Amino acid sequence: MKVLAIDTSAVCASAAVTENGRILSESSVNTGLTHSRTLLPMIDSTLKNAEIQLSDIDFFACSVGPGSFTGVRIGVAAVKGLCDGLGKKAMPVSTLEALAYNLSDRDCIAVPVMDARCQQVYCAVFLNDSGTVTRLMEDSALKIDDLGEKLKEYEGEIIFVGDGAEICHKALGYKKAGASSVYQRGSSVAFAAESNYSEDRLLSGAEIMPTYLRLPQAERELKAKALKKGEADNG
Repeated sequence: MKVLAIDTSAVCASAAVTENGRILSESSVNTGLTHSRTLLPMIDSTLKNAEIQLSDIDFFACSVGPGSFTGVRIGVAAVKGLCDGLGKKAMPVSTLEALAYNLSDRDCIAVPVMDARCQQVYCAVFLNDSGTVTRLMEDSALKIDDLGEKLKEYEGEIIFVGDGAEICHKALGYKKAGASSVYQRGSSVAFAAESNYSEDRLLSGAEIMPTYLRLPQAERELKAKALKKGEADNG
């Protein structure tokens, strides 16, 4: 089964083609350029390097969040277009779960962390054991100190992975993933999708939607202004 998977949830964007757990081709860009400029050329290059046509893909896999609101929307929109144009389906994958697969070759407690700003991280906890990735904690948005308290519940080697790994390592002292495995990878999105594969989890382009743990900043600011106005009117 051939999968085209993409991740645009953070500064690093990645695309990969896999077949039955084997990477055929993978590309990543971590230059800071907008994903709207880099994603489609990267997908085209990845397919060409694998000598695969889009029509050969059995299904798509897409990281749907949490992460950058704009980045996630770009990736989801691209997959929607591919699904609609080719009459194929896609599997949504948690960004954090995909990051845990970066460490699937290590027996550890994998803790994917992404900088959510406002002194928070998007985070989850997974047990990686003999190549099997098992979720231990749901995707959450937590203050780093609160995450530290949660991690006291787990035994084993704890490793941070994701763009929040450095700040969590400095604050909490646990290990962080190496440079080659710390950022999002399209292949990890594909492996997560393959591991969780079932026909009923495949969605049409119209059904694929971003997953947010917090409201976008514009909506948070609008709510804050409305709350202040309400307090002023009642004052």
